[in-house]
Amino acid sequence: MKRIKIFLLPVLAITLLYSCTKDFAEVNTNENNPTNVTPDLLLSGIIRNMMNLQVNEAWGIGNIVIQHHSKIQFVNEDRYQWGERNDVWNNVYGNYRNLQNIFTAVGGDESNPYYGVGLILKSWMFAQATDAYGDIPYSEAGKAKLEEIYQAKYDAQQDIYTGILADLKKANEVLATSSGATLGGDILFGGGASSIIQWRKLANSLRLRYLMRISKKVDVKTQMQEIIGNTTTNPIFESNDDNAQLEYLAAAPNQWPLYGARVGSFDEFRISKTMVDRLKTLGDSRLNIFARPTQKSVAAGTPEIQGIPNGLSDVDALAYNGGVQGVSRVGYTFACLVCNDVGQAPPDPAAPRALLMTYAELQFILAEAREANIITTGTAETYYKNGINANFEYWLAVVPSAYGLDIAMPAGYLEQASVAYTGTTQQRLEKIALQKWISLYFNGLEAWYDWRRTGMPAVVPGPANLNNGKVPIRYIYPQSEQTLNGDNRAEAVSRQGGTDDINTKPWVLQ
Repeated sequence: MKRIKIFLLPVLAITLLYSCTKDFAEVNTNENNPTNVTPDLLLSGIIRNMMNLQVNEAWGIGNIVIQHHSKIQFVNEDRYQWGERNDVWNNVYGNYRNLQNIFTAVGGDESNPYYGVGLILKSWMFAQATDAYGDIPYSEAGKAKLEEIYQAKYDAQQDIYTGILADLKKANEVLATSSGATLGGDILFGGGASSIIQWRKLANSLRLRYLMRISKKVDVKTQMQEIIGNTTTNPIFESNDDNAQLEYLAAAPNQWPLYGARVGSFDEFRISKTMVDRLKTLGDSRLNIFARPTQKSVAAGTPEIQGIPNGLSDVDALAYNGGVQGVSRVGYTFACLVCNDVGQAPPDPAAPRALLMTYAELQFILAEAREANIITTGTAETYYKNGINANFEYWLAVVPSAYGLDIAMPAGYLEQASVAYTGTTQQRLEKIALQKWISLYFNGLEAWYDWRRTGMPAVVPGPANLNNGKVPIRYIYPQSEQTLNGDNRAEAVSRQGGTDDINTKPWVLQ
């Protein structure tokens, strides 16, 4: 009897083991933690992350270095004491991983709209990175998982721009075959089949931006004229309805990124005296959007906007014009939840937009290109006026009427001597640059990138600047690259002049 029991025990154990493991994979698969994510979900996350970067980078440094804003305390950025600024680098390469997952999901199907949209986002993202740093990993970027390339080479900036422009051209072409296709997760243009043409317009408008960016290094006349001369094949932005912008929501978590800021952090940033003086000279009502009257002037019954010079020392900045009550805060439209003035309700968290590219910017690009005889289509004056009108109309549509701001274009604005399209070629180019500078307010680092190319309008370092009187022209590479990719980083530094600092000229500026 004992021998029977001994025999039955192993059989019972094997039976129980089989019954526990035959559905092991099914039972232990966590359906709430997927291993694959569909392109629509990836796309919306990439767009949101990168557009939020636009806002935060404009706020933290872009508006400062180009003198839209200034600072009243913690003024290192305004004095050009820049250390690492890694958000562009981290966001581009971090989100590129998800973009690669979209390309993997699409496979070789170039007619799939996610392929063309992916090329556009890739081009814009790497343009942001190369414009900030110069030579960067590009052709070998993101190949660690599939190709085991763990230390990507740094491509020369000229080669990166060649790749960017080629991808944008291809994106326009492949999206032309995607009509009727479904595009989900598109929080930039709304998705669906109707958004395909919007993405094509963005691709070609970005091509014009980047061709202009390299126009002092490469002859771009043929390529720019090819686009503007055939907008049926190469559609471009036609109005503000085509703006590539992220509209925020009234409820968290998709609110204006600064809405949750602390009042103290928000109020470190004030309107620049450069911006105030220039717009007051023009009698430009957009100043009422960008800044608020000082609290001191409101209390005295004589509301007035007062800017603060860039590049002051900590002590001088905090004491300027009698202290913080005498310096204008950044416009109410962009404020945080508790950054309202006395008697004001909290600002609308869905009012401001994150900007990638606008119709106004495109028109100023075309105005400059026509004035410089890079293109032969249209007239520079028409493009110029289109850009000004479009930017005024944009803000009229964005700023809530409940704010009660006088922001309409003043009568005779376009005819005044400082705005009218008259003068020498150089004077007309200066007018284009000034209006473009105004229109690029809160558009990431774009105003800085454009100023580096033209030197217009003037950016004069402040009296307490810590960069030997020079305006920075690039970000330094992340220090982590010295450890993780040291040899390739060192080669890039050597190729760009031998020094990795904020004054090193990348190829496009050499």
